[in-house]
Amino acid sequence: MNKYSGNIVDIHNKEIYPGTITILNGKIISIKPENKTFDQYILPGFIDSHVHIESSMLTPGEFARIASTHGTIASVSDAHEIANVVGLKGVQYMIDNGSKIPFKFYFSAPSCVPATHLETSGAELTLADIETLFKRDDIKYLGEMMNFPGVIHADKMVMDKLELARKYNKKIDGHAPGLMGEDLEKYVKAGISTDHESFTEEEALEKIELGMKILIREGSAVQNFDDLINIAHNHSDMCMFCSDDKHPDQLLEGHINELVKRAINAGVDLFKVLEMACINPVIHYNLDIGLLREGDDADFIVVDNLIDLNVKRTIIEGIEVAKDGEPSWHFIKPDPINNFNTDYKSISDFAISAKSEKIKVIEVIDQQLITKSGQYELKAVDGQLQSDTDQDILKLAVINRYNDSPPALGFVKNFGIKKGAIASSVAHDSHNIIVTGTNDQDMMEAVNRIIKYKGGITAVCKDDNINEILPLPIAGLMTDTDYETTAKNYSKLDSISKKFGSELSAPFMTLSFMGLLVIPDLKLSDLGLFDGINFKITDLYL
Repeated sequence: MNKYSGNIVDIHNKEIYPGTITILNGKIISIKPENKTFDQYILPGFIDSHVHIESSMLTPGEFARIASTHGTIASVSDAHEIANVVGLKGVQYMIDNGSKIPFKFYFSAPSCVPATHLETSGAELTLADIETLFKRDDIKYLGEMMNFPGVIHADKMVMDKLELARKYNKKIDGHAPGLMGEDLEKYVKAGISTDHESFTEEEALEKIELGMKILIREGSAVQNFDDLINIAHNHSDMCMFCSDDKHPDQLLEGHINELVKRAINAGVDLFKVLEMACINPVIHYNLDIGLLREGDDADFIVVDNLIDLNVKRTIIEGIEVAKDGEPSWHFIKPDPINNFNTDYKSISDFAISAKSEKIKVIEVIDQQLITKSGQYELKAVDGQLQSDTDQDILKLAVINRYNDSPPALGFVKNFGIKKGAIASSVAHDSHNIIVTGTNDQDMMEAVNRIIKYKGGITAVCKDDNINEILPLPIAGLMTDTDYETTAKNYSKLDSISKKFGSELSAPFMTLSFMGLLVIPDLKLSDLGLFDGINFKITDLYL
């Protein structure tokens, strides 16, 4: 039997009072008011309502070790990334790895594997695979339905997946950036209950009006908090917080606790903020998480005050999983899993013939998933188009890592890189190899470095003798090292990319999104330049 005393933050009744919690066998058996003064507060733990664990480059176990130090006790985790690489066994891998530590993971049945038919993924999740997952009690929802055109136009495979979710009474997560009007109504009527892609207040409010829950996102590369937090004043019951994608260096600094602090500083009522961070995900997804009531699982955190929210202890089912910024369990070496089958590339693979000097260019918008489609002119050199750092236009390539085939080539603007190349085997959604750089030699070297290690992120500059890599041996997405080592090595690469000239908030995360076809306007898949407005492969040349 354990006891914790402090100022009890009762979110349900919107009151705070001194008291003592008694725990037996992982359950709260009593909460007794006390006539005492305490200098700490006890409240339900924080929940990330939508995250891809793989994007932290950490295994579930390592993600949990660092997230728990920030007061996170659970995550609604879409295993979409690893499923695109290794299929159903990838989802099982995440579940198995997460089960080894005291943290509450709720993985999805991914809905879009592959995300589209216009890219090459490593696996497919069939309707039968999804049903296999739905038969598990711990799978609470269908992962984000990114194929919103398929929903709007009633694609049979998409509609069958939605119907299966309804059959098993599972929630359906959404993904519909910029969708409004009649198309949004069709999307919502299909049973889709959440959206984490809103980037304007107007869009979020329209979705709320139609009954969708809005997940206010603040990740490493995509940050919508400032644009959306005002909706929490009047619609806290329809909002939650999420990170979506969080790189390891920023995860060291904070997690959902940072959004809670920012929301309070923005003037949102304390109880409304805590409702969004602690209560709403549990109710919406029907999660098995305690909410600081007698009879609940003993899932809660102890903080020093309700402004800074410095987490002193994190308790999950009565187990103290973190104390004073340190996890209470050790790193567990993960087992390997991967899918990598492509040969080394030659410099000629990156040549782009100057069929026309007028081309379409992907225009990056910092801290956003959406891109623009620009039209520019490049001067040919020896009959080939090259990167033009004066215009901040770089060559971009996507290389199929599951089969040996020629790279798809294009151009991207606003990376800011003036020398070298950066590359990654994290490239949403199919996770082929993606590279951008100022010259073909460095691009080739970066890609071949990733092929050698069968996954990683790398920065290469032959002129400066730079050839750094963070290996990602687990599905080409995650490291097999502890979170501190991963964060340190990632920070080094992030620093190198910025020394190359990039002023983007997260150059590698942004690079990974250049292959994300389900987000408009213009992207690049391993099959070619992709028009996200008309949902089709398009010609590079004008």
